[in-house]
Amino acid sequence: MAPASFASRLIAWHDRSGRHDLPWQREPTPYRVWVSEIMLQQTQVGVVRGYFERFTARFPDVVTLADAPVDDVLHLWSGLGYYARARNLHRAAELVRDAHRGVFPEDVESVAALPGIGRSTAGAILALSRGQRHPILDGNVKRVLARHRLIEGWPGTTTVARALWAAADALTPETRVDTYTQAIMDLGATVCVRRRPLCLACPVADDCGARAEGRQHELPAPRPRKVQPERETVFLVLRDDAGRVLLERRPPAGIWGGLWSFPECGVADAPAPVVEERFGLAVAQVAPLGPLHHGFTHFRLTIRPVLVDVGVAPTTVVADHAPSRRWVDPASPSDIGVPAPVAGLLAMLARG
Repeated sequence: MAPASFASRLIAWHDRSGRHDLPWQREPTPYRVWVSEIMLQQTQVGVVRGYFERFTARFPDVVTLADAPVDDVLHLWSGLGYYARARNLHRAAELVRDAHRGVFPEDVESVAALPGIGRSTAGAILALSRGQRHPILDGNVKRVLARHRLIEGWPGTTTVARALWAAADALTPETRVDTYTQAIMDLGATVCVRRRPLCLACPVADDCGARAEGRQHELPAPRPRKVQPERETVFLVLRDDAGRVLLERRPPAGIWGGLWSFPECGVADAPAPVVEERFGLAVAQVAPLGPLHHGFTHFRLTIRPVLVDVGVAPTTVVADHAPSRRWVDPASPSDIGVPAPVAGLLAMLARG
């Protein structure tokens, strides 16, 4: 007897064993599903839960999010990483407010046109919130389909991506699309995992091509390896006689775009002359702190913080550059978005 369809087996499995208690499942509006899908890009469900609850409590709908200052959005995103997601989320909310009269669009083309939303995320939002039939292809789904359909090669290539999209479209059912979409994502996240897949618990293992050939650990093929470049920078931790430190808002583009961070200089620069020339501050003492290491997608960054005591801080240091600079108390830096290394340094300074 031929096995039941791929979709029907996944749906039956999800009814029995899938995840049904995720916070965005309790009220799956397009807005809530959208926020969850953006947070889940590059981030595990266990981490996202708390962030999602806090974020949607502060921004319960798309207009509230659009009307909020971007600093409030970045503050609640601090620690999740990949901050372009938060900036795109805020910009997309503004477009929904202004171009769609505050109503999240319900056609996949309009959703995919919003900042930070591509074809797969748009399909997932409308499938999960509206039951519309759209194939999806996030990282978990790529792994499931590459193994089950024995699709060779790295999914980042055009040819392999095209084959995966064709498989995704062919397997997506006409009914119960919301359940199927959640099911195939859950399968990749909990059973068809990257290492040590739980094939004995898989509802579609009987006709899985990779399992039949014992190639589960080969598929999907990994990205061709490249040596990650190393970069270095110096954080100038300027501290006044009240114990406050100076933070600067980073440019909107680039790493940590729009977040607040310490001023920087090159590793070959002497900190004291840089501070005196750039900020017009008299340097009382310079003390190097321990190096920090931070990984990005395309490079590794070594940060060499230097504590620079400057005595009384002239207000012109901030006033001449407001709103791009501010003095903050490390123990209560206010509701601003800061990258993880900056948050760690502020906590260390607050402890004394």
